[in-house]
Amino acid sequence: MTLSEQQRWITVQEKTFTKWLNTKIGVRNLEVKDLVPDLSDGVMLIHLLECLSHESLGRYASRPKLRVQKFENANLSLDYIRSRGIQMTNIGAEDVVDGNRKIVLGLIWTLILRFTISDINEEGMSAKEGLLLWCQRKTACYNEVQVRDFSSSWNDGLAFCALLDIHRPDLIDFDTLDKSDHRGNMQLAFDIAHEEIGIPKLLDVEDVCDVAKPDERSLMTYIAYWFHAFSQMEKVENAGRRVEKFFNNMQGAWEMQNAYERRMRELLKNIRGQIEQWHTAKFEGTYADAKAQAAEFSEYKRGKKREWVAEKSELATLLGNIKTKLSTYRLRPYEPPAEVSQEVIERDWSGLTKSEMARAQLINETIRDIKNALRKSFADKANDFAMALNTMQLAISGLDGDIEDQLHHVKKLSDNLQPLDRYLSTIAEVDAMCEEANIEENDFTTYTYDELAYELTLVRSSVQKKLSFLENQMVARNMTNLTPIQLEEFESVFRHFDRDASNSLQELEFSAALASLGLVFSEEEMHDYFVETSGGNQYVTFEQFIRFMVDVTEDQNTAEQVFQSFREVADGKPYVTEMDLRHSLVPEEVIDTLLNMMPPHNGPDMSRDRGKAQYDYISFMEKMMGGDDADDDIPAGVLQDRTNIGDNRPRRDSKVNGVHG
Repeated sequence: MTLSEQQRWITVQEKTFTKWLNTKIGVRNLEVKDLVPDLSDGVMLIHLLECLSHESLGRYASRPKLRVQKFENANLSLDYIRSRGIQMTNIGAEDVVDGNRKIVLGLIWTLILRFTISDINEEGMSAKEGLLLWCQRKTACYNEVQVRDFSSSWNDGLAFCALLDIHRPDLIDFDTLDKSDHRGNMQLAFDIAHEEIGIPKLLDVEDVCDVAKPDERSLMTYIAYWFHAFSQMEKVENAGRRVEKFFNNMQGAWEMQNAYERRMRELLKNIRGQIEQWHTAKFEGTYADAKAQAAEFSEYKRGKKREWVAEKSELATLLGNIKTKLSTYRLRPYEPPAEVSQEVIERDWSGLTKSEMARAQLINETIRDIKNALRKSFADKANDFAMALNTMQLAISGLDGDIEDQLHHVKKLSDNLQPLDRYLSTIAEVDAMCEEANIEENDFTTYTYDELAYELTLVRSSVQKKLSFLENQMVARNMTNLTPIQLEEFESVFRHFDRDASNSLQELEFSAALASLGLVFSEEEMHDYFVETSGGNQYVTFEQFIRFMVDVTEDQNTAEQVFQSFREVADGKPYVTEMDLRHSLVPEEVIDTLLNMMPPHNGPDMSRDRGKAQYDYISFMEKMMGGDDADDDIPAGVLQDRTNIGDNRPRRDSKVNGVHG
């Protein structure tokens, strides 16, 4: 051991022993500040021994001035220590008076061993081994703690925290500690031990944490305080448990009697209250209420009834146990009061059984009556509704005569649909009540709600279709510039894309309808056409659609338009490929004919088209437009006929406010 290490543990011991000594003489309002000098006159040593032994050492010089008086005090103390059978070697009065630091520390350590540590006993081991074994057992369940000695095993603070946690888990939560914060853990343990348990702070954190091998004697002295504090706590707790056990044994019979009477009164109260509740219960006349009361009755059978059966049995057993226990202790037999006797519970239980049977019969009878009333209510409404639908269907099928008169009658029929919707809602409510009542058959009608709803849908569709047909016929009658075939085709397309049968097309439906007729535009152009045709509305009516198609059919293709279309198909190139034509949705048979007619292209081309057949549509169109080198082999009008199939598109600049130039 180096000189510095030796000096360090001497300093720690002196500080620790000073604090230990002060805890002992503090009852006399005395305090030692500097251990060795303050003990040199023997007075404090005598006070310490009297406090430790609770005995008087006799007369001594309380204020020694002379060296001889100090020697007498020191010898008095040492002689008393030897008289107690405490072995001391190589220590004399001069060591105390002259302040031999090591000898004085050894003397104090001897007293600590004798009066603080020696009474620690674990399985017959020595005081040191017993204290170490106690620490190991108390911290065995903490994986982070390994107590091997009274030195380095303690310098991370976790062993102290573990001792606190195992004895007083209400003061510290070991699992939440930062295991790497040694100083913080140590300080926390020291503070809690001092403030909550009363263990004096004999050590400072730096005495343990900042050294590789803390002083063993100082640690043992401090840990011994922990042992005594927690051992005393356990003694108090054990004594309390013995008192509690004695009290429980003495009070057991009395508590059992009180419990029997209290529980029996509660059971009788519940039984009588249940019988009264059934006698006063009323039905609202609805299936939901009757079913709720039936469910409540079933819940009673599964819950309360079983609890009461068990309670009745347990009370009979409890009464028998009370009598047995009193007999065992030779105490006066117990007879329960008359109002909670076994005879009373048997009488009330019989009344409960009779009331229960009557309640079940009443609930079942009420549910049967309500179900039958629901069947009749649904049947009456369903039959009336079906008759109204049949009358309306006959009225639609029997319409004839002038279109205006038919349209007037159909509109009146359409107005009658809304009352039918409301009446169907009423039927739906009754049907829902029937479903809730689990009614699966009804001998009073052949109709179901789903059938009636479906038939109403058919009637509504018939009215709507008839109304649209008549309105469209009036529109068509005024369109004299369309052939019947064209009108039939346009109306068929309109009907196909009118998904909701509203006699109108939304923007997407309008676009799809035009595309099916070969009219394909850019998204922006299509939106402009829709806005213009609809007049700014969110839909296009049949009349607006037909007028748009009239305008389109009046716009005939010219050679210049076809030439411009070829340029658009070719994306501005001086030639066109088969793939260009296919991407433009030109029909297959038109592509085959055009490829046979157009001459090959021999000029510059795009890199992406190399290796593909390229056709000179410019030369082809020049021939078709009557150029000097026109090919007489091409039949007249073939271009007009072929291109009309794939390019019936109105030009944006050819239509102004619905009028073509």
